[in-house]
Amino acid sequence: MTNVIYDRQEQLQQIQSGLLDGEQVIAVYDAIGAGTGFIGLTNRRVIIQDKSFIGKKYAITSIPYSKITSVSVVSNKSWGGSFFSTGAIAIHVGAQTYEVEFRGEKKSHHVHNVILHYIS
Repeated sequence: MTNVIYDRQEQLQQIQSGLLDGEQVIAVYDAIGAGTGFIGLTNRRVIIQDKSFIGKKYAITSIPYSKITSVSVVSNKSWGGSFFSTGAIAIHVGAQTYEVEFRGEKKSHHVHNVILHYIS
């Protein structure tokens, strides 16, 4: 597991504790905003911690790359600036969309490119 990028050690350890045989972590990024705790990227799937459940419950959701239909850059600005001028992405899985916001545009750019690589 060389060159794993992560924001918080405890989030990386949580992802590592649930890996499948042969699965490798690429990155784990802390998310900001309501509902999402972090996003993990492996060579097999996207893992999202969802904190939006009632009663202080949360879920760890695994999304195989084969089920992702598209990934979007989310912005409240016009397209006059840089393509990755925002720190948010949306992952589309069937009728469900998972939106994840990051501290900084480099993280959203990396997540977008990794997902796009695996779904292309």
